[in-house]
Amino acid sequence: MRSSETVGPFRAVLLDMDGTLVNSDAVVERVWRGWAARHGMDPAEVLRAAHGRQGHATMAALLPDRSAEVNRAENDELLALETADLDGIVPVPGAPAFLADLAGSGVSYALVTSADVRLATARMGAAGLTMPLVQVTAESVSASKPDPEGFLKGAAELGHEPADCVAFEDSAMGIAAARAAGMAVVGVGPRAAECAPTIAVPDLTALRIDARPDGSVRLRAEAPTNGG
Repeated sequence: MRSSETVGPFRAVLLDMDGTLVNSDAVVERVWRGWAARHGMDPAEVLRAAHGRQGHATMAALLPDRSAEVNRAENDELLALETADLDGIVPVPGAPAFLADLAGSGVSYALVTSADVRLATARMGAAGLTMPLVQVTAESVSASKPDPEGFLKGAAELGHEPADCVAFEDSAMGIAAARAAGMAVVGVGPRAAECAPTIAVPDLTALRIDARPDGSVRLRAEAPTNGG
């Protein structure tokens, strides 16, 4: 038997990338473990801080006495390393079918990611996923998640009020950003489940899109239950 939980309706969908559509954990760990070693820091602490926000914001949190200029310059170096390292990049389970269903539903949707456009393009391509036509990347915003700027900009570019949008996120920083923007949140994966999203799914295989005649969608999360 299966139980289900439904949320919506929504007129626009805003999608995080890393951990939500693309599993990039292997690359993120390689790059940030190297950075931690160069700075004599605990890799586990660095990785906990790195998920869900731009690299320079992670550096600012971990090295608060460094200048923003140094952090941004070093972040550019890490972005280049991450863009060149695509080994182990795979789609989150269910992501290809989910994106296809989303495109066929008629609802507006956009990518809202802390990656820059080159990294986002490289990772989506490596995972075999189609890039949404509307993209809010690191170059598009002045503040990193958990600031809501990216989600608010995504909603504006799609022409919808934040309350009519739903965000998909995997991290505490991303969920905080979406909530600050006034949006419902679908949490994807174990990191998200710990952050009290509106609904949580282990991956995108458990999610269904129910299109409505008015162009909106409801989202249905299905989960197995015990019983005969």
